[in-house]
Amino acid sequence: MNTPASRPVAIKIDPDLKARVKRLAEARHRTPHWLMREAIREYVEREEKREAFRQEALRAWNEYRATGQLLTMEEADAWLAKLEAGQDIEPPECHG
Repeated sequence: MNTPASRPVAIKIDPDLKARVKRLAEARHRTPHWLMREAIREYVEREEKREAFRQEALRAWNEYRATGQLLTMEEADAWLAKLEAGQDIEPPECHG
């Protein structure tokens, strides 16, 4: 498998944070480089999920504004309770 080449990136961090990263890396038997890469990867993945959630919320809000169709929390909760109980049922119809 051909993986894209990694490229070095320089960041500036204060000496205290650098020392903290070094101590944590030593405690985990990893290099500071590995720890920083892992932290950045986890942050990016979390923020991508957060942005996808935000975009979905905006899409739903715009759809509601355009159609006026909705499902109450009580209706959604009742449907989810039935699914949780093992009933395979369709979601309730949206209404205005």
